[in-house]
Amino acid sequence: MLNTQPRLRWRVLVRQWQARPFPHRVESIANRLGPRGLAGFSLCALGLREGSVPKPTIVIVLIAVALVVFLLATSTIKIVQEYERGVIFRLGRLVGARGPGLFFLIPGAERMRKVDLRIVTLEVPAQEAITRDNVTVKVNGVVYFRVVDPEDAVVKVLDYVRATSLIGQTTLRSILGQSDLDHLLSERDKINAELQQVIDVQTSAWGVKVTSVEVRDLELPQSMQRAMARQAEAEREKRAKVIHAEGEFSASQQLANAARVIGSQPATLQLRYLQTLTEIAAEKNSTIVFPLPLELLEGFFNRAPHNSASGGINRNVPGAPTPA
Repeated sequence: MLNTQPRLRWRVLVRQWQARPFPHRVESIANRLGPRGLAGFSLCALGLREGSVPKPTIVIVLIAVALVVFLLATSTIKIVQEYERGVIFRLGRLVGARGPGLFFLIPGAERMRKVDLRIVTLEVPAQEAITRDNVTVKVNGVVYFRVVDPEDAVVKVLDYVRATSLIGQTTLRSILGQSDLDHLLSERDKINAELQQVIDVQTSAWGVKVTSVEVRDLELPQSMQRAMARQAEAEREKRAKVIHAEGEFSASQQLANAARVIGSQPATLQLRYLQTLTEIAAEKNSTIVFPLPLELLEGFFNRAPHNSASGGINRNVPGAPTPA
């Protein structure tokens, strides 16, 4: 009976409290019970006194408490990978970069932003530009960069990836406008080095290091491609004619040297004739052309003036008339 009497008393007070308007409820209960009694009455009205709390309510309360603890743990405990750094802000002020590993934050006072330190491959869209010799070209490229100062990459620029991409596009158009088409086609390594140097100077203030820039594709108009094809063909023909002329000149020099050797040794010419006959006979031809050396006719040519001086009678010729 000692335990049931207070419980019944609280239930009667609750029913009386529910029957009155809300302002009169609070005032009447506070006047009758005082501060300590008012706290007990509130627990009873909410169904939280001992022996009156149902089990589902306890489960819900425990789940809510676990959820709050989990949220506090996730906002306090931070893990940063080896290739990342965490930039910490405390009440809006920069504290510094932390990591890698496990560290703790002050809930509600500190926040963290992760920055990746690995090399980023950024594709530069195709840019159309006019070269110094007034040729319209379309070029795209690739930029390789990485973050070397996480604090500057977060504080000094809103989006360092987009900023680097735009800087790469404008620099690519600028360098193309300062170069000739032949220079773009033949000196691509120098163009890449110049692009890397110019872009790196502008991004170094953001804590970004540009490691390499590559011009990937150079697209020319169809008319320019045909003109370059004709130019290349003419250049090849020119080289072919020069090489042919040089070969003929070298051959003529060798033939002149051979003629001098053969002229100094008459027997050499006879041996050449015999070698030529051997080569012709090996081909089984029905007609053989035998060259007659001019040296064999020199005797006849030398005797002709002598016969004319002796009377104009050629005695060696058959059927010559005899003088009367």
